[in-house]
Amino acid sequence: MSFQLSNINPQWTLFLDRDGVINVEKNQDYIRNWNEFQFYDESLLALPILAKKFETIVITTNQKGIGKGLMTQEDISHIHSNMMHAIQNVGGRIDQIYYCADLDSLSPNRKPQTGMALQAKAQFPHIKFQESIMVGNRSSDMHFGRNAGMHTVFLATTHPETAFPDETIDYRFDNLLAFANAL
Repeated sequence: MSFQLSNINPQWTLFLDRDGVINVEKNQDYIRNWNEFQFYDESLLALPILAKKFETIVITTNQKGIGKGLMTQEDISHIHSNMMHAIQNVGGRIDQIYYCADLDSLSPNRKPQTGMALQAKAQFPHIKFQESIMVGNRSSDMHFGRNAGMHTVFLATTHPETAFPDETIDYRFDNLLAFANAL
């Protein structure tokens, strides 16, 4: 493996998926409001560690529930505001959240397309995709990372049956804390 975790320095950027990485993912459904949002205990322990390791941390998340009318922009804003407050309370940090509500799977902003990565680079011009890591729990996250030129880390939180090794996955961990501790 050419990419080593020891190559990471504080100038690197961390891209995180949300559902199944930071919080418990609902099976075949959407987190529609803050009452349904449940952090993984491990993610609240991991995020303060990651805040010290990366200059920029962003979330990129597909949120079709908005496009389907199952939740509103206000619902997602409320979820993200409360989530970021809770993360800050434990010493973690998220610098920005990008989400795609589009229903069309080929939307340029919907993972695995790179639109949200390009939005992040536009807002944070110092981001270098070759010095970025995408952490996610689905193959679409891994393809998103690869399509943007990033390294990838797969978390086996919701899809432990995912084959590894795999050409789209650089590293595989059980959860976000295991990844943070490996750094």
